[in-house]
Amino acid sequence: MEQLAYSAAWLSRWRDDITDALNSMMATFEETYGYEPDVNEIRIAGEEDLRAARDYGREGLGFGELLTFYESIGEVTLPDVGNGCFVHSARAVLDRLAAEGPVFIPEADDFQGMVIASDGGGILYVADWGGVIHRSRTASLDDAEFDRAADSLPEFLDRIRRRVVRWVETGTVGDL
Repeated sequence: MEQLAYSAAWLSRWRDDITDALNSMMATFEETYGYEPDVNEIRIAGEEDLRAARDYGREGLGFGELLTFYESIGEVTLPDVGNGCFVHSARAVLDRLAAEGPVFIPEADDFQGMVIASDGGGILYVADWGGVIHRSRTASLDDAEFDRAADSLPEFLDRIRRRVVRWVETGTVGDL
């Protein structure tokens, strides 16, 4: 992916790269896998998403990279890439945070974060307040242990992009 500074333009390019790969995958999906694909998309932020992004910004939670993301992208749903990959909408993230409170991450410098993504197997991705992305080792947050998945949101998003491209090209995918 071209080296642009992380911004709405970077996110647009990121989305285009993944959409191009998904279009290639969809052309032969049913023939390859024997069933119809689900909806695989990176949805551009709509009005409701932008309201949620403004709510996120007012809360002073987390970090600016996530706000930039939610001002551009509504959500990511890639159920047919490996065992799935989902970056939750701003509203879903805020609702979960309100209902369950912040996630305690003993391995993080900031110790607290919020669930922003998951895979189809229940693994959760938590952004700490400093912007580092952590991957749960299990599908539960009860006494969860985490591994560092990415040092920043752009790195995490680029890993998603590479994962999609690898899946389309080889049919294999690694962990995020």
